[in-house]
Amino acid sequence: QVQLVESGGGLVQPGGSLRLSCAASGFIFSNYVMRWYRQAPGKERELVAGIGSGGGSTKYADSVKGRFTISRDNAKNTVYLQMNSLKPEDTAVYYCCAVRGSNYWGQGTQVTVSS
Repeated sequence: QVQLVESGGGLVQPGGSLRLSCAASGFIFSNYVMRWYRQAPGKERELVAGIGSGGGSTKYADSVKGRFTISRDNAKNTVYLQMNSLKPEDTAVYYCCAVRGSNYWGQGTQVTVSS
């Protein structure tokens, strides 16, 4: 079965860093564009970052540009989101998504940025 499992979330102070991981199984990971989304209570789901199937093309939301870095390791079937200089407005549940014909979603990991 297809599975995407996010990890690495938690509580961090403003200005701190976290690295999220999403481990994939049950499909050919290297054929899929991977994306990170986030959703805060009462807000729309927001596309945070995306990366091409080979890892050579990346895109970021303006709100995270220069602070977040998406990467992937196809040998490990894992996509990462390195988050630096975190702000309280980054607080959300973060989801990874595999994009091709069918889209697969993980269950999310909570990131809370607070002092």
